[in-house]
Amino acid sequence: QVQLVESGGGLVQPGGSLRLSCAASGSISSIYTMGWYRQTPGKQRELVADITSGGIPNYADSVKGRFTISRDNAKNTEYLQMNSLKPEDTAVYSCYYWDVRVYWGQGTQVTVSS
Repeated sequence: QVQLVESGGGLVQPGGSLRLSCAASGSISSIYTMGWYRQTPGKQRELVADITSGGIPNYADSVKGRFTISRDNAKNTEYLQMNSLKPEDTAVYSCYYWDVRVYWGQGTQVTVSS
């Protein structure tokens, strides 16, 4: 089992920044991918970004140039730095861990509103 604990969501004004964190613990493999999905009511869940063990990132087109994903392998933690936030970024953001298993965090609300 792998446990994921997220932090860093909240309310921010348009143009502002937030940083999400997701710490993994438990039976962690040496090679795994971590990432973030987001979902709003009535819309399909969207992959925001992910990052491999080797540090190779992948981003949704909607966040390229604004969001940066990173990870600290020593801490089994990933981060999502979100800059230039827009109201359409409002969603519940959930982190995930993937090797041959998939685990999910509990989700954290990000609200972008003036």
